[in-house]
Amino acid sequence: MKKKKIYFAGPLFSQAERNFNIELTKKIEKFNFEIFLPQRDGAELDKPPFINMTQNERNNKIFELDIKQVSECEIFLFILDGRVPDEGACFELGIAYNQNKKIIGLHTDMRASFIDSKLNAMIEGAFYKIFTSEKELLNHIIELQENETEHCSNQY
Repeated sequence: MKKKKIYFAGPLFSQAERNFNIELTKKIEKFNFEIFLPQRDGAELDKPPFINMTQNERNNKIFELDIKQVSECEIFLFILDGRVPDEGACFELGIAYNQNKKIIGLHTDMRASFIDSKLNAMIEGAFYKIFTSEKELLNHIIELQENETEHCSNQY
């Protein structure tokens, strides 16, 4: 059975964010999903050939690679934590929405609020489902995998 591919979008600039992303990715990958995690799989500063590029060249590579990966995924996972959602991930969200990807989010940060909603309507409206705990998200991931396995076994 082919693994479903997840694009993992969200903040990745602080050590805490990067650690959270890695740990959540490991948990999801245990359920037989392939994940593109930009901080691990993308154009990182300390990896060849990106280490020898100028900032402008690296930015172009990041842009091209991330667009390609969003286009190739079946599921777009957006970590919405932070005072506001990550602006790069918001751009990727627009691409994923335009390509009819299944878009799910995780939003556990209680600091963020926008009038009566946690998110701007133009962001919130793109989501299939937004989870408020890691446990809820992982339960949904398990359901997706079980549904895929059931679907495949029913085809024969």
